[in-house]
Amino acid sequence: MEERKAFLLRIDPALMKEIEAWAQDELRSVNGQIEYLLRQAVLRRRKSAAARLRDTAGRDPTTE
Repeated sequence: MEERKAFLLRIDPALMKEIEAWAQDELRSVNGQIEYLLRQAVLRRRKSAAARLRDTAGRDPTTE
């Protein structure tokens, strides 16, 4: 397994409480929950970018 990168995260205390509760509900550590949320956001972004590319494929940008 590849080594993980450690970094400092400054976060609003209210948001941290929400993430802690969410992590507990899903039986994850807070770190695991944050990593899960970031991974899901990256996947959604990739899917969105791929959809935009499909939508523009074959269009002539000079006619828009």
